[in-house]
Amino acid sequence: MKTVVLVLLLLISLYGAGQTCTNIGQNPSTAFPVCGTSIFKQTSVPLCGNHALPSPCKRDGVTDTNPFWYKFTCFQDGTLGFLITPNNLGDDYDWELYDITGHNPNEVFVDGNLPIACNWSGEKGLTGTSTGTNGFFVCGGYGKPLFSNMPFLKAGHNYLLLVSHFDPFTNSTEGYTLEFKGGSAVITDPTPPALKSANVNCGADKIAIKLNKRMLCSSIAADGSDFYIDPIKANSIAGSGIACSAKFDTDSIEITLSQPLPPGDYTLKVKVGTDGNTILDFCGNGIPITDQVPFTVLPSAPVPMDSLSAVSCAPQQLTLVFKKNISCKSIAADGSDFLVTGSYPVNVTAAAGNCTENYTREIIVTLNKPLQQKGDFKIQLKRGTDGNTILDECSEETPAGASLPFTIKDTVSADFTYDRQYGCSKDLVYYRHPGSNEVNSWKWNLDESLSSSQQNPTASYSIFSSKQVSLTVSNGFCNDTATETVVLDNFIKAGFSVPEDNCPLEPITFNSESVGNSLTHFWNFGDGNSSAEQSPVHTYQRFNNTRELRVQYTITDSIGCTSTIEKNIKIYVSCFIDVPSAFTPNGDGKNDVLYPLNAVKAENLLFNVYNRWGQLVYSTRDWKKGWDGQFNSVLQESGLYVWTLNYTDRDSKKQFSLKGKTMLLR
Repeated sequence: MKTVVLVLLLLISLYGAGQTCTNIGQNPSTAFPVCGTSIFKQTSVPLCGNHALPSPCKRDGVTDTNPFWYKFTCFQDGTLGFLITPNNLGDDYDWELYDITGHNPNEVFVDGNLPIACNWSGEKGLTGTSTGTNGFFVCGGYGKPLFSNMPFLKAGHNYLLLVSHFDPFTNSTEGYTLEFKGGSAVITDPTPPALKSANVNCGADKIAIKLNKRMLCSSIAADGSDFYIDPIKANSIAGSGIACSAKFDTDSIEITLSQPLPPGDYTLKVKVGTDGNTILDFCGNGIPITDQVPFTVLPSAPVPMDSLSAVSCAPQQLTLVFKKNISCKSIAADGSDFLVTGSYPVNVTAAAGNCTENYTREIIVTLNKPLQQKGDFKIQLKRGTDGNTILDECSEETPAGASLPFTIKDTVSADFTYDRQYGCSKDLVYYRHPGSNEVNSWKWNLDESLSSSQQNPTASYSIFSSKQVSLTVSNGFCNDTATETVVLDNFIKAGFSVPEDNCPLEPITFNSESVGNSLTHFWNFGDGNSSAEQSPVHTYQRFNNTRELRVQYTITDSIGCTSTIEKNIKIYVSCFIDVPSAFTPNGDGKNDVLYPLNAVKAENLLFNVYNRWGQLVYSTRDWKKGWDGQFNSVLQESGLYVWTLNYTDRDSKKQFSLKGKTMLLR
């Protein structure tokens, strides 16, 4: 057995080892874009790869042997169903699915948290996902199922599917068919393909076209015949997708014209190219021949200072926008191409473009400090330390002195104050905001589902507790938010604890459990006596019979609010425990049950009653419950019955075991 394992490991190490995958589609960064409605056919599988993968099955030595990678986006939540059918059903195909949302595709080689499903079964034949119960991760080995459970995809997430062909014995390069079906997730882009924009270059002999999404490079006619210009002042003679040499898809196309276009307004229109189609998306949908986009060829002239993006509150950066590409190399990094003047002094410290291939349509100018006070300003172009102002893509210099005005408003503060007016049934809180720096909008969140747009609202609260209050203010230019915890701590509630059963001539402690601040206390003990202590001790005199008294406890806070609670307590004639020598269970309400009397201080009590044959006819641990003279719902005959009483004295903790006889009389 060990020999077989060693041979297999040797074959794994040699098969495809050291062969770099150079075909596009065989690396994560060049993955095939796929559509849920298409069937993808891979006619052959070049031998390469063998990179180790941090898969959930990594203990099985998982590698991307002879791989092809596929990428797609989920547009609607659901399960993913797919089927891989080898052209030769004797081939072993494996796969692993990754959620790469927010990740570089090549992170699949280092991040073991990206896989969401896989199947590395050693069996041959069809593989994929199904609605079975095999789990989401099926690792290597013979006899393992070829289908894993359908994983759940999330809308807006991006995914990579690796298909790996591992066959160390045959070195087969036969391909397979990949088909998505059976699941509920939507991986077909619902956005119809369309043109987004068109811009002519400096020489007016090339047009850069932006598409509304990435589309297939293979659908671009090399002779540029997918497009024409209206009015026809030049013909399209070449077309190519940007970065198509390394990928299958692109969102940018450049077409070359037969001659430069004269200045004027034009429309770029779509037509079927000599390749038999317009530009196609991943699902084979073409840009409609009715689609078009306008563009303008400007006369040769310096690009003007076109516009300034909307200035935000307390800006420390200004964004200039231009109609033509600006050379990033012409922008002085120290910001010396620009000067800002106005209501108070401010210096420019840096400038940079959002550069793509050394050109930008925006220049971000950085100031030495935020502009926090209101004022009127202008940004002006001048020659910088690099010897020029700025140059467009045609090397035309924008003249010094061009300027754009802008206005700043004061920053604002949402800090607020408040006054509390406590009450017994409700509290009033008066909120105040100064409204300085031209604040004209107030949005209060006053807790308890209360809100206001007033500058100085008043809130009424019936629940006395801490309130989380926030205010957002704005002057139409700047805004600010402040949050305060407003403490309403005048909640009061009376409460106390005391034993229900008590003995005469013994001190009883009344424990206050009240809630509130600065409280005064008043107790009425129900026997004509009272107390102003918080937790008083009171002794009741002996009564002629057991008395039930109502104790009333009232608390009062510093503003005169009160809360009262009442409880009943019993004062027994005596706390001497005894059992009657006779009882008459005839239902007349007098001496109808047999039980221990006055067992106020008895803990762990057990009271049993036996008949003349020693049979237990009654048992209880509640001294207030007694025997009604029945056993199994049958009236027992008159006569003597034996009882036992066991308990622990509450004060002395001494244990007692008593025994006696009682006559049942009918």
